[in-house]
Amino acid sequence: MSGGCTGAWECGPVCGADAPAGSIGVVICAYSEARWEQLRAAVASVQGQSLAPAETVVVIDHNERLRERARTELTSPSTRVIASTGRPGLSGARNTGLRALESDLVAFLDDDARATEPWLEQLTAPFAHASVLATGGVAKPDWEAAPARWLSPELYWVIGCSYRGLPEDVAEIRNPIGANMAFRREALLTVGGFTEGVGRVEDRPLGDEETEVSVRVRMRWPDAQILHVPAALVTHTVPMRRASWSYLASRCWAEGRSKAHLTGAVGAASALASERRYVARVLPAGVIRGLLDGIRGDLAGLARAASIVAALALTSAGYGYGRVTARLNGNRRETPRRARTRS
Repeated sequence: MSGGCTGAWECGPVCGADAPAGSIGVVICAYSEARWEQLRAAVASVQGQSLAPAETVVVIDHNERLRERARTELTSPSTRVIASTGRPGLSGARNTGLRALESDLVAFLDDDARATEPWLEQLTAPFAHASVLATGGVAKPDWEAAPARWLSPELYWVIGCSYRGLPEDVAEIRNPIGANMAFRREALLTVGGFTEGVGRVEDRPLGDEETEVSVRVRMRWPDAQILHVPAALVTHTVPMRRASWSYLASRCWAEGRSKAHLTGAVGAASALASERRYVARVLPAGVIRGLLDGIRGDLAGLARAASIVAALALTSAGYGYGRVTARLNGNRRETPRRARTRS
């Protein structure tokens, strides 16, 4: 960390002093009328928390019809509905909510997730320690149809949920899951918020906006903590279209490309630190588990093992494509400068 104490919060990670966590605001971002009932359930789940947030902001991402409906039906003394003023996409909507709040802490809940009780209390409790800059909870799948038994739990990140291999107790992590996370609001504002243009735009299955901002936060305050809090639980809707091999393929390819972009932005050491352990330990154990299940008569176990192999291959291919594309684009940008130098 650089510099001296610039305020009560800044002093914590530097000097080791703890303080009350402060007020809490919740941001829920939405873009599609097709998720209306899920959005209503998400807002209701926040309103029903034992630890009531100081404010809840529903940010509508460039959908005027949805904004009007939400403003009419969801606005209450504790809930505001506003339009995103950022670029289209989840990052721009999150930044709009972040700047609209006045609370000390900001929690983010997806519009298709529902917070269990006492989600907010558990998610924000670690902020009593001044060294904690962010927390993330668990997102449990809520399948619209029958659970996809062919999909290994090690790959549940593909469907937007917590995966097997995450810590089972409170522990430090590189970044939280986007459906269920909280930050010190001033920390996010200090690093410029989420990078717009990175991550999801409507149904485009990109990601890593949470990873990217978490890496920047840790670079700004290297001694600070980002904690995984398993007791902070939400259920995350998994639509039928995500329970398919085609979605697995598109999501893994997109994840590889996202990781390539992230590597270019923050370096491989930060971008791939968690992935190296995941690939070296978690995925091989999942393959073995699936094969053993198959030998014992559970044929879906063989499919689970195959899903891991396919996911790793597709993500790696997407990463390679992304890195090559980045280099080619970089060379094209440099060519005019070299030509001018030679002339």
